[in-house]
Amino acid sequence: MTLDPSQLWARLVDAVWKTDTAALSGARAAWLNFARTLWVVLRDMREGDLNLRAMSLVYTTILSLVPLLAVSFSVLKGFGVHEQLEVTLSTFLEPLGEKGTEISGRIIDFVSNVKAGVLGSVGLALLIWTVVSLMQKIEHAFNFIWHVPEERPFAQRFSGYLSVILIGPVLIFSSAGLTATLAGTSVIAMLAEIEPFGALLKLAGTVLPYLLIVGAFTFIYVFMPNTRVNVLSALVGALVAGLAWHLTGWVFASFVAGSAKYTAIYSAFAALIVFMLWLYVGWLVLLVGAAIAFYHQHPEHRTVARGRTRLGARLMERIGLAVAAVIAGEWRAGRPPPGSDALARRLGLPGSQVEPSLDVLCRAGIIIAAGDNESAGWLPARPPDAVTLAGLLRVLRADGGDDEQRLNAQPAADSVIEEAERAAITALEGRTLADLAAETAPAPGAELHRLEPGRDQGSG
Repeated sequence: MTLDPSQLWARLVDAVWKTDTAALSGARAAWLNFARTLWVVLRDMREGDLNLRAMSLVYTTILSLVPLLAVSFSVLKGFGVHEQLEVTLSTFLEPLGEKGTEISGRIIDFVSNVKAGVLGSVGLALLIWTVVSLMQKIEHAFNFIWHVPEERPFAQRFSGYLSVILIGPVLIFSSAGLTATLAGTSVIAMLAEIEPFGALLKLAGTVLPYLLIVGAFTFIYVFMPNTRVNVLSALVGALVAGLAWHLTGWVFASFVAGSAKYTAIYSAFAALIVFMLWLYVGWLVLLVGAAIAFYHQHPEHRTVARGRTRLGARLMERIGLAVAAVIAGEWRAGRPPPGSDALARRLGLPGSQVEPSLDVLCRAGIIIAAGDNESAGWLPARPPDAVTLAGLLRVLRADGGDDEQRLNAQPAADSVIEEAERAAITALEGRTLADLAAETAPAPGAELHRLEPGRDQGSG
């Protein structure tokens, strides 16, 4: 019996999404989680969000590349390691073949001709602003992937960007120069002639570029989003992105080697077009790695359908009651205040579906942030035994809107709602948030503070 494509697809969906990972061994569960992560990342790519962000970054990069390298060149020149700039740029453009060498030479010529004295204070300020704009664009892309709506304060963004721009190149190129110097020493040359040290050094020379890429990607994934990123999740995304970087570089080099007819068609524009394509591939790989890091840290977002669904009124009420009960329960038990991420994991929901209830409860004075910001966790703003369930339910149903307006033309509708309200108040009479918290206490071993301590973040 032959299955049609729709049946095969349905079986694949069932195998990936309806299998209980708790019933699998560690290795099989890890592979299934990886398959789910790959599934949602490919879905995001198919929907076009990552592709559009990558294309937007290509445009910004072309405008900002020479100013960025000019600033880096000036800093590197002060430390005496500016010679490594051309070597590193050539390595980055290596998949472009001869066109990469040509583009690298032209960029270095442009950078060398940029003189701060000629630009003046206004020109230098515009130069730095162009570089900062590129960093801001990158942060916007990462915040989108991590579902973070808020940006860093301007002063924090500016100081952080300048730190990366001024200190980052020095560390990167200094390490590259140190590696090249060590590789050229007589001791390394002597060890290379002795086995198995020769094979090990050859292997290290092959693996080291990959490790440097992984280290750079990990730093970017931790630093750029305006949220607290688990280093392990960033490393997982960087490992996959680093491997994809080298594979796409090999594929792109093969494409460039066989694109003689495109050169004939586009003539002088061929090098620019190939350069833009390589920038697009590079940014897409970087963003895909960021998406993998996000889904690794937030498995609740790994769903077969898009997680950003519109919540119904009854589900909003249930989420609000559950959130208030969990926060009160953790406070009564003397445990650390849970953050938004921990609450989302406890309820098995994406953070984007928990945050509206947190906002309503906070505005109503039911809960309060434990520190200067929501990432510190949430505490009851009032004693739980002083918050009635009837009042809490009324707060969730009102949701900050006009809940008292009457419909003059339809008094019967008003009377039905009032009757339902009276019935709810009667049913909940005498019950408080403390009672609900006691009824929803977590099972042993499921306490929130055991879930990635110190990683609670109010960004979903």
